[in-house]
Amino acid sequence: MNQRGVVTAFDERRGLGTIESDGRAYAFHTTQIGDGTRAIRIGQAVDFVVVPGRRGDWEAAAVHKMEDAL
Repeated sequence: MNQRGVVTAFDERRGLGTIESDGRAYAFHTTQIGDGTRAIRIGQAVDFVVVPGRRGDWEAAAVHKMEDAL
């Protein structure tokens, strides 16, 4: 099920970031950014799915940038 959230942290050098949605934080890796750019700005609204991570936590996958509200 797709969720919406906001990127709250992103370290371009390490390729790791965090998305906050409904009071929960989900980690993601740069390879999960759907447009292939491998970079995303903090504050970017995104659409994503939640999947089980390798360390037992939930992670964000299939991260897609959403159009900013006007």
